[in-house]
Amino acid sequence: MVNSKAFLNIHRKEAGYRPVNDRIHDFGEVEQTLNSGDRRQQASRCMDCGVPFCHWACPLGNRPPEWNDALASGDWELAYRLLTATNPFPEFTGRVCPALCEKSCVLNLMSHEATTNRENECAIIEHAFEENFVHAAQPVRNGLSVTVVGAGPAGLAAADRLNRLGYSVTVFEKNEAAGGLLRYGIPNFKLNKAVIDRRIALMKQAGITFHFNTPYDVSPDAIPTTPIVLATGTPQARDLNIPGRDLSGVHFALELLAQQNRLLAGAEIPKDERITAKGKHVLVIGGGDTGSDCIGTAHRQGCLSVTQIEIMPQPPAGPDDPANPWPAYPRTLKQSSSHEEGCTRRWNINTLEFLGSDGKVTGVKVQEIEWVPDANGGRPKMKPKGKPEVIKAELVLLAMGFLKPVHPQYPKNVIICGDALNGPSLVVKALADGLRAADEVDRNK
Repeated sequence: MVNSKAFLNIHRKEAGYRPVNDRIHDFGEVEQTLNSGDRRQQASRCMDCGVPFCHWACPLGNRPPEWNDALASGDWELAYRLLTATNPFPEFTGRVCPALCEKSCVLNLMSHEATTNRENECAIIEHAFEENFVHAAQPVRNGLSVTVVGAGPAGLAAADRLNRLGYSVTVFEKNEAAGGLLRYGIPNFKLNKAVIDRRIALMKQAGITFHFNTPYDVSPDAIPTTPIVLATGTPQARDLNIPGRDLSGVHFALELLAQQNRLLAGAEIPKDERITAKGKHVLVIGGGDTGSDCIGTAHRQGCLSVTQIEIMPQPPAGPDDPANPWPAYPRTLKQSSSHEEGCTRRWNINTLEFLGSDGKVTGVKVQEIEWVPDANGGRPKMKPKGKPEVIKAELVLLAMGFLKPVHPQYPKNVIICGDALNGPSLVVKALADGLRAADEVDRNK
């Protein structure tokens, strides 16, 4: 270790975000970077503790103490090799991962100043690209072929691992480009899509074949006998079937997010089909990350205001969560970059009805509720509190998550992975499950 006591006198330092008044006028990435000296200093804070909980907490089994030590020593190439030994795409997780490792960092448990693993991870991979450490894999072929259906995080991870194992890999993707929710769900201000394109170019150079705009028939009768990795994600969003749902201006969150990303990529979308927050009061229903992404997008489109409502109670401000003590993940109040840009946030709000005029939504009737214990020990029950009220809104975005897919019985040569298997989850978990699926294919060869 460069300095075994660095954590005692060097405080956690995050790169932070671009100024609000600057970033809300474009879709450039909001997160800034530290200079290399500060980044190495932050890496030196890693204690290389005797029991590194970060290994356990990371779905990929990343080993932050190893690559943090290499980074602190200034050996960027070694840091890159150690990082990519477990993580196939650090450029993705370094931008959008909630950093489960940091919540489990001993420094977080001691002083709530975890090592900046996520930012360090992103810095390592970007430096690796700049210094030409990253090259397309050139594996020895084993004569076997595999089909991967879906080019989201899980499918890409499976394809990359299988290709490195020597398989000839063909990926089928229904959309016009790879990435899944990385491309069509996460806004550019969190993940520049050039980052995805750069990785796909490498995968193509490594011999992986991609077919875009090509839906793949996954009905059991159509499945061939060769290995198939099914990584089709969770396409069905959770709906809110209440009066007024058919009003114009009520949309699923991904309708807005995907369309905006396509527009930024140069797609031509007729004006009458565009979903825009410009000049409108916006209501986001759902308090998670997707809802936050809608807030940031609405600001960049020129909305008048944004309100976000959530049916569940407000989480504790943190940093600790008494209801979920270590080693459970702390469910504390999250303040995203989008929330910083301006948003009215409300909790314990139930949505009753979409109101409109001339077929267009003009407001939403809601009611404050409280959650009361079930006398029989079941799930808490929702109890109305106060009188219904109307929130003005000309654009309503439903960001209430996705439904876990239900699959037919497939033959043994079909291996399902990622969100398609587990339901909606994190990018890092999808990557890990894609690797698991690839290893399963290899064991069954």
